[in-house]
Amino acid sequence: MLKLFRRVWAYLTASGNASFNARADPKIQLEQAISEAQEQHRRLREQAANVIAHQKQTEIRLNRTMGELEKVGANARQAVLMADEAAKSGDVTKSNQYVATAESFANRLIALEREVEDLKALHLQSTDAANQAKAAVQQNSSALQQKLAERQKLLSQLDQAKMQEQMNTAMSSLSETVGQDVPTLNEVRDKIETRYSRAKGMAELTGESVESRMLEVEQASMNVEAQARLAQIRSQLGLGTGTASEAAGEVGAGTTAPPVGQPASGQPATGETAGGA
Repeated sequence: MLKLFRRVWAYLTASGNASFNARADPKIQLEQAISEAQEQHRRLREQAANVIAHQKQTEIRLNRTMGELEKVGANARQAVLMADEAAKSGDVTKSNQYVATAESFANRLIALEREVEDLKALHLQSTDAANQAKAAVQQNSSALQQKLAERQKLLSQLDQAKMQEQMNTAMSSLSETVGQDVPTLNEVRDKIETRYSRAKGMAELTGESVESRMLEVEQASMNVEAQARLAQIRSQLGLGTGTASEAAGEVGAGTTAPPVGQPASGQPATGETAGGA
């Protein structure tokens, strides 16, 4: 039962992680990754600073111990000289005292020499550790700079991807069905072309009908009468006849009476008839 519960829990956890990663904003996740890298670099710098501080402290202790060693060595030599001078002068008591003091300095000198050796070894190790820490910080700093540069590149690619996705959505909406209540451009175009074709067909049928021909003939007759009347008016006014007047005269030949005071075509004037008589 416990094993089954663990399997179910692992499945739910994996499913939740997959759903979260699918819905999470890549820009926010990128900022989180950069922040984590910066935090790691900060912790590494602090650790490196502690290592370097330990190396500096060891160096200070070594320098101080070496200075003390030099001082104790000088005191030990001075005590030996003073013991020797006291012995030469016959003062055995002082000579013994100086000898004991020289021995104390000698013991201290031995202890300091051991401490100096230990500090030298420790200083060497701490120096190597400090150099490694500096190299690690430098390497991690370069990696962090690369990540920051990569972040700018990824952000630019992310913006381009979003723009391309919007363009793809806009283009697909022109050729694919968007929804039940929203027609596509192709559907609207087909509907308009259908109505246009139907209207053109009806116009052709109307143009071929008898009523249309009758209207056309009546309109032509009205135009001819208008041109004839216009030609008559021009003739009465004594104006030159144009193409329209000649056309109107041809149409009205044999039916239109000659103007007043002019003989009809092909007949002599009144005076000529009288003279001939």
